[in-house]
Amino acid sequence: MKALLDRARAFGRRVDFESDEYRKLAEGQCPEVLFITCSDSRVIPALITGARPGEIFELRNAGNIVPPYGCSGASGEVATVEYALEVLGVQDVVVCGHSHCGAMRALIDGDDLSALPGVDAWLRPARPALAEVLTSSAADDDPSLSDVAQRNVVNQLAALRSHPVVRRRLADGELRLHGWYYEVDTGRVHELDADDHFRVHAA
Repeated sequence: MKALLDRARAFGRRVDFESDEYRKLAEGQCPEVLFITCSDSRVIPALITGARPGEIFELRNAGNIVPPYGCSGASGEVATVEYALEVLGVQDVVVCGHSHCGAMRALIDGDDLSALPGVDAWLRPARPALAEVLTSSAADDDPSLSDVAQRNVVNQLAALRSHPVVRRRLADGELRLHGWYYEVDTGRVHELDADDHFRVHAA
């Protein structure tokens, strides 16, 4: 913590806040993309994409989950999606899953999450949509973590499409949805193609 605090205290000296870039940021934001990904500390959207301040509007939670439209109660996820699309006019949304995901591993292993009731409740809606891949078995009866994480990305894109603001903007040609899978140990980004397969595309 001390190292983080020291860097935070020195931030104003390390960054040129006299530049026009930061003056413009004070006037408002105009991000290019809503980036929905996991809270995992190893997944850093700006590092992966090389984005500058103001270019990415981030939504992060355990398992990069988007509650489907109509879920009861207030939701920071729904509020963030609505704000990004209706107020900021974002035209691209990325849902990015990743390797070594603890949330997906808990679903695969069927972990007892009774000591983590909030986590259990949060992951519960993701289980039914992942049931097919969770129960599909290889010889060792253990589904691949990458398969589950990638299927989860597809499912969360479907959940996004259930929201009226997303459906409307898609129908009007004002929105593009993207599925990504990031490998923590290699840095590779796999993109979801039209045929529902994740592929690494040439830079």
